[in-house]
Amino acid sequence: MKKIQLFLLVLCALMLSGCVLNSTGKTEVGVRTVKFSLFGKKGVEDKIYPPGSTTILLPFVNDWHTFDTKLQNLEMTAEMRRGDRTTKDDLLFKTIDGNDISLDVIIAYRIDPQKAPYILQHVAINDKALREKVVRTVARSKPRDIFGELKTEDFYVAEKRAEKSDQAKERLQEILGPYGIIIERVLTKDYRFNVEYQKAIEGKKIADQMVEKNKSAQHAALEEYRKELEKAKGEVNKLVADADGVYAKAQIEADAYYEKQKFLADAIEAEGRAEAQGIEQMNKALAGAGGETLVKLQVAEALQGKKIILLPVSEGGMNLKTTNINELINTMGVKALAAPKPQATK
Repeated sequence: MKKIQLFLLVLCALMLSGCVLNSTGKTEVGVRTVKFSLFGKKGVEDKIYPPGSTTILLPFVNDWHTFDTKLQNLEMTAEMRRGDRTTKDDLLFKTIDGNDISLDVIIAYRIDPQKAPYILQHVAINDKALREKVVRTVARSKPRDIFGELKTEDFYVAEKRAEKSDQAKERLQEILGPYGIIIERVLTKDYRFNVEYQKAIEGKKIADQMVEKNKSAQHAALEEYRKELEKAKGEVNKLVADADGVYAKAQIEADAYYEKQKFLADAIEAEGRAEAQGIEQMNKALAGAGGETLVKLQVAEALQGKKIILLPVSEGGMNLKTTNINELINTMGVKALAAPKPQATK
């Protein structure tokens, strides 16, 4: 036992003399792996060393790994000397209607710091291996399937591309999330079709633009027509309002005239009733005892100053029923003219 203890003390002294400082950057987390231990557990330590920290570890019995947690972009593009490759690296696939297309895609991702020990133990030993073997492999596969669900012309519609980008982000997160990878965004850039098909599409787009232009012109003409229609409606409404005003004025005047005539008719009726009542009262008076005397008086007044001729109408005389009174008057008038005029006395 003493020999063993002495050996361990010597080993510890040797190790302490060769301790190594291990540091993490501002965006890095560190993970320790215990390679040899007399009393503790060997393997990846389930602990992270935070960014900007320094840790003293013994060499040979410990391994040290770091993972960068900052946002990283995996760019796959057709433009050479850009992105992850110095060669053409865009995604090639077919649209749902069978046309070939190439698409530039950027996958924005980062590492979940809390899962750094799991990544080291089960996924990759560093950032490069994680990027190449896991993120890139999955990112070049699933987006092809999702964007391949679009029709050829759908790629010209930004909203539809954005919708598929969101679907690709969700699908990648489902796959890569358990590996400690967080997908932030899936972005699309340029897309390219077959040259001949591209020309055909551009021609169709030009034709569609002309159609839209004609639609705009038609819409403008329709709006102008509606404007003129509203203007005409305004004129008609004005004429109707004027006519209604004239009608209302005439109706008021007619009502006033009617009321006036009604009052006049009522007055005439009242006057007639009063006169009729007067006549009725007169008739009643005439029907009484003094009526005959009043009639005689009025007859006398009517005959006053009139020339009266007495005709013999007794028996053996003139019969008024058979006598021509007109001839008789004429004859008497001639005789009166033939009679000598009396001399005026001095």
